[in-house]
Amino acid sequence: MQVSYFHAAADVPESVGSAEGPDAAVVIDVLRATTTIAWALQNGAEAVQAFADLDELRRQSDQWPKASRLLLGERGGCMLEGFDLGNSPVAVTHELVQGKRLFMSTTNGTRALQRVRDVACVVTAALPNRRAVAERLLANKHRWILILGSGWEGAYSLEDSLAAGAIADLLVTAGASVGNDELQAALSLWRQWQHDPESCLRIASHGQRLMRIGDHDADFRCCAGLDQISVVPTQDEPGVLRAVRV
Repeated sequence: MQVSYFHAAADVPESVGSAEGPDAAVVIDVLRATTTIAWALQNGAEAVQAFADLDELRRQSDQWPKASRLLLGERGGCMLEGFDLGNSPVAVTHELVQGKRLFMSTTNGTRALQRVRDVACVVTAALPNRRAVAERLLANKHRWILILGSGWEGAYSLEDSLAAGAIADLLVTAGASVGNDELQAALSLWRQWQHDPESCLRIASHGQRLMRIGDHDADFRCCAGLDQISVVPTQDEPGVLRAVRV
């Protein structure tokens, strides 16, 4: 088993989705899309359907019964006008999301998902479901696992690299090999911050951006909470994530 890490969608090799490419892809957007997805499914959402394009989101969500859908969206960290929720993991409570399909579009995470949607196994990961994701990947004995950070508008993201290192630490300890220097750097980052991941999220440029636009203390605590939930959001049709529990 080989594990590689790429900082953003544009860095992913052209072989993705082909027989020579990875047979598993892990998408990370710690602040905050993949944390929100994990908690929404943990709290009983029927599925989370991810969109890079807002017009397509609206078109498909209009075909779903209004009482059993929620629209989640943000751009630049702020909730989209006309949507039910923004992109906060503490907002997707059991009472609100139980049994509903969440139609979601975010600045970075949903674009990353689209880039790897043709890989045989696609899951999303964050710090709260880090161990569950690693255990599922190890059980499936994948040949090549590609971990993809969402970044910020194509640029490097400190917090996504932290989570990539956190997942890889478990995989490498179990015998996986390190596939590129980016993953080696992510492992080093995790080992530096593993005892205080929230501080790392706060010093990251996107963490600083969130602090400038409002009070996101609850989100920071939630996004930094390590190994708290057992759900692995797993794509079972293009762009649609459902809960698999470990």
